[in-house]
Amino acid sequence: MKTTPRLESALKKLYTAFHGSTLNPECCKQCAVGNILDQTDRWKHLSDSHGGLELNYVGRVHQNLGRTFNGYSPLELLKIENVFLNACGYQLPLHYKNKKPQNPTSKDVLYNGLVATISFLCELDGVSNVMDYTRLFEFAKYKLEPC
Repeated sequence: MKTTPRLESALKKLYTAFHGSTLNPECCKQCAVGNILDQTDRWKHLSDSHGGLELNYVGRVHQNLGRTFNGYSPLELLKIENVFLNACGYQLPLHYKNKKPQNPTSKDVLYNGLVATISFLCELDGVSNVMDYTRLFEFAKYKLEPC
């Protein structure tokens, strides 16, 4: 399957974070976007709320200048994080009073977030979902002959 360089890089980083236990929805450096941006938190300055979809002044300036971070625009980064946190079971934006999963770092919660995030990343790049396993079960109809 043909993917874009930014998608390939993001998939590798998210896979490594998931299996290396460095994927944490509540940490700006270890969330989906934090991992895509090499475990940095520079993206958190693009919005005033973790998980929100509204760019702040700094985010709008970067967006309007056409700047990208590892290939993703500021608005795309906010959408990626939003998808990840929603799929993990958070009420957004992230706030201590809002609903959140009981165990945010459980593999089940993180897997749900990872699947939704990868699906969204593929959608952004116009690529078939790499997590879609239904093709594995496709088969040609064979005519069974009696013995």
